[in-house]
Amino acid sequence: MSTMRAVQAVTAGAPFELAEIPVPTAGPGQVLVRVRACGVCGGENIARHGALGTALPRVPGHEIAGEVHAVGEGVTAWRTGDRVGIGWHGGSCSTCDHCRQGDFVNCVDREIVGASYDGGYAEYVRVPQDALARIPDALSFEAAAPLMCAGLTTFNALRHSGARPGDTVAVHGIGGLGHLGVQFADKMGFRTIAVSRGRDKEELSRELGADEYIDSTGGSAGRALTALGGAVVILSTVGVSPAQSDLVQGLRPNGRLVVVANDHQPLDIDPELLIFGRREVTGWYSGHAKDAEEALAFAALKGIRPMTRAYPLEQAEEAFQSMSKAQYRNVILP
Repeated sequence: MSTMRAVQAVTAGAPFELAEIPVPTAGPGQVLVRVRACGVCGGENIARHGALGTALPRVPGHEIAGEVHAVGEGVTAWRTGDRVGIGWHGGSCSTCDHCRQGDFVNCVDREIVGASYDGGYAEYVRVPQDALARIPDALSFEAAAPLMCAGLTTFNALRHSGARPGDTVAVHGIGGLGHLGVQFADKMGFRTIAVSRGRDKEELSRELGADEYIDSTGGSAGRALTALGGAVVILSTVGVSPAQSDLVQGLRPNGRLVVVANDHQPLDIDPELLIFGRREVTGWYSGHAKDAEEALAFAALKGIRPMTRAYPLEQAEEAFQSMSKAQYRNVILP
C-alpha cells in the first residue's frame, strides 16, 4: 500500500502532527486529487478541536488546489490532469429539497472538507465528484487555493448583496478576507471604501482598488462613512462586534451590513437605525462548487489575486499559528 505525508489533528486542542498515512483510493463517484496548494483558514479550528462531531485523527484544510490523479467508477465529468479546486462545501446528497432548488450549501447531508472527511493538508485528498471546481489556466495553484474559501466568501457575499455598479460599498478590514473583498468590489464596479485601523494599509488598499480610505482609529467609522455619503453595502470581514455595530450608522437608507466574520459576541445596534432607515444586518459564508468555479473565473478574468506566503507541509503548524499575522493568506505547498 502506497503512503503519503499528511498533517493531522490527533488530539483535540493540541498542535497538528505530521504523519505518514495510506493514500486513499477513489471509490464510485469519487475523485483522488494530487494537492498542489492548500490555503490556511480559521475553519481548520473545527478539526483542531474535534468540533461539529469531527472524528479524530483528521486531516484539516478546505482551500485546496491541485490536479485530478484518479477517478472512481461512474465519474465522467473529470479526467486525470484536470486542474481543480476544493472548498468548504465537500459534497451534497443531491436529493433533498435544498438540493433540488440548487441550495447545496444547506443540504441536509452536506459534508465539510477537512471535517466530515480528510482535507488538503496532505499530498492527496479524496472527495466526491460534486465537490470539485475547475481552475482556469490563468491562475496558479498557489493563487487559486485561497480563492476556494476566502475569495469565494467575499465574492459571493458581494454579488448577492444587492449593490449595483456605481453604488458605494465599504469593506471593513484589509486582511485575509478584506484584501480580496476590496479587489472584488472594485472589479464589480462599485465605488469602494476601505475601512481599517491606522494608516499603514491605506496605500495598499488604494493599490487594490479602493477609492476612499477610513482610519477607524480616528473615531466612529460609521460616522465617517456617513460623511462620505453613506454606503449601500458594508462587507465586514473583521469579527469585532463593537466595530460592526458602529458601522450600521454608516449605511444609507435601505443599506445592508453583510457580516462574514464574528467574535461570537452579540451586536449592539440601535433599533431606530433599522426601523427608520429600513437598514438590515445579514450574513454570508462560503458557497458550493459552482459558486467557487464562478469566483475563480471572475478572478482570472479581472486579475484578482490573493497575497500569499508559502509554507512546506512540515511547517503547517507554524502556518496555522501565524495565520492572523499573515500578509495576507498563508498557503501550504505539499
